[in-house]
Order: sequence, then structure tokens, then C-alpha cells
Amino acid sequence: MIVCVCNAIREEEIRGVAKCGARCPRSAYAALGCEPQCGTCLDYAQEIIDEVHVEARTPERIAA
Repeated sequence: MIVCVCNAIREEEIRGVAKCGARCPRSAYAALGCEPQCGTCLDYAQEIIDEVHVEARTPERIAA
């Protein structure tokens, strides 16, 4: 799914840089070699980044 139309950034790309440590859309975009343009994507990008970091802190569930 496209997150940022202006820079043609896909959700997978945001997830990838979040896994590498990006904590906000601006740092994620910088890691991808661009910067936010119109800004309408920033809230959604932040949701994706937050989700990745929550998943990283959640221990794997072990099936009984």
C-alpha cells in the first residue's frame, strides 16, 4: 500500500526503516532519502512506525 503519494513510499518501506530504528516519519523518510512534502501522510506513517515498535516489544506467543 502507498503511504506517501508525493514520494511514492510504500508501507513495507516504512516498516523496514522502523525496524532499523526510525521513530518518526521525518527520520523514516530521511532514511529513505527524501522528506515529507504535503504532510497528509505523516499521521499514517507514525501509526505504522508505532505498530512496528509495539510488535518488537511484544513477546512471541508460544502455542501450548
